[in-house]
Amino acid sequence: MNAGLIATVDDQRREIAGGWIACTDGLITAIGTSADPVPDAATTIDASDQLVTPGLINAHHHLFQNLTRAWNPMTDKPLFGWLQALYPTWTANLDEESEYLAAWVGLAELALSGCTTSTDHHYLHPRRAGDLLAAEISAAQDLGMRFHPTYGSMSLSVKDGGLPPDDAVLPEDEILANSKMHVERWHDPSHGSMIQVALAPCSPFTVTPDLMRRTAELAESLDVRLHTHLAENAEDDEFAVATFGMRPVELYEDVGWMTDRTWGAHVVRPNPDEIARLGAAGVGIAHCPSSNMILSSGIAPVVDLRDAGCHVGLGCDGSSSADSASLWQEARLAMLQGKLTSGADAMTARTTLEVATRGGAGCLGRIGELGEISVGAVADLAVWKLDGPIFAGVVDDLIEGWLRTGPHHAWHTIVAGTPVVHNGALVSDQLEDRLTRHAQASRRFQTL
Repeated sequence: MNAGLIATVDDQRREIAGGWIACTDGLITAIGTSADPVPDAATTIDASDQLVTPGLINAHHHLFQNLTRAWNPMTDKPLFGWLQALYPTWTANLDEESEYLAAWVGLAELALSGCTTSTDHHYLHPRRAGDLLAAEISAAQDLGMRFHPTYGSMSLSVKDGGLPPDDAVLPEDEILANSKMHVERWHDPSHGSMIQVALAPCSPFTVTPDLMRRTAELAESLDVRLHTHLAENAEDDEFAVATFGMRPVELYEDVGWMTDRTWGAHVVRPNPDEIARLGAAGVGIAHCPSSNMILSSGIAPVVDLRDAGCHVGLGCDGSSSADSASLWQEARLAMLQGKLTSGADAMTARTTLEVATRGGAGCLGRIGELGEISVGAVADLAVWKLDGPIFAGVVDDLIEGWLRTGPHHAWHTIVAGTPVVHNGALVSDQLEDRLTRHAQASRRFQTL
């Protein structure tokens, strides 16, 4: 109540000064202006002089990678070399406990940055590791975060012409059986659901075209979404042309993925014709600016992709490449990159807020439900305190001020009407325990 400004990001893009939002049973039930009577409530949050936005949505991540964050032997390599250096230590050390800890800590970090919904592209399933998808879902449930895990997969090892080592891949029939099992166990398609599962073969250099086709058919039969890495960098282009005789976007279309059921991560290097085809098909794009810069992959043509009709959301990507899981930081970088590549007026703070909210909802197939403040949408909100030296002088435009200044963390992060972050701190009392155990696991991963 008493919000300095509510940026609804709804169909009309309403901005309400002095407004209030009512939430019941995890959904938004009413929105009012300062002139409207405020309904009775069991709990209220005073947002005076603060900006209220929809909760930010993370459309691409690899949560387990924070166990090797900023590990010196693996830094300063481009994508393929970086992956080949890290696959062995990930495969040798991942288990249910380390996956749970990485997911819990990663999701807590995201919540502090105003994120309320995160996906996770988990593609590494060593046989001895246990049920890693269940481990990270348990972490999300313990924290109270809305979660879109994907059952990722790799089937093309080095001996078959791929990138991963042999013990990092599984047979394709087993992958498809596991995919079906995880969807049937965890996927909840209902409005306002807290867990939805997508299927996510990792990339052209880790799976075969046949697995891509069969996974698309399975997703259609189960009515779930599809996710993969797409047109990530020059190495990705070169591998696809040399191996399959076509560019990554051509391959994506050839295996039946050029539909509005899919979203791709990165999409740094599409040509103008490919951008038009992706947009016409309604493909979603998870833009990962930090990771794309750290791995020297390039800058995705976000403005062009949006103009073509793609839902463009934001992704933090893995915390061994982006190193920071801050959706606010990714939003600011996306704004700056967009201005640099497409013009100062092409990527405003409001446009970027749409990318960070509605765009992510589009990637996940949940427009009208997530990523906006409207009656009937989920009660996922971020409240931003705009005070202190970094906001001095921000008077005229709270939304521009929110993204131009910083660094910044959410003051409150609310998921399904329940605070996960309150007064700038994580609500859970388990943080210190999880950090201690995570540090122990990280040392095990980072022992050469």
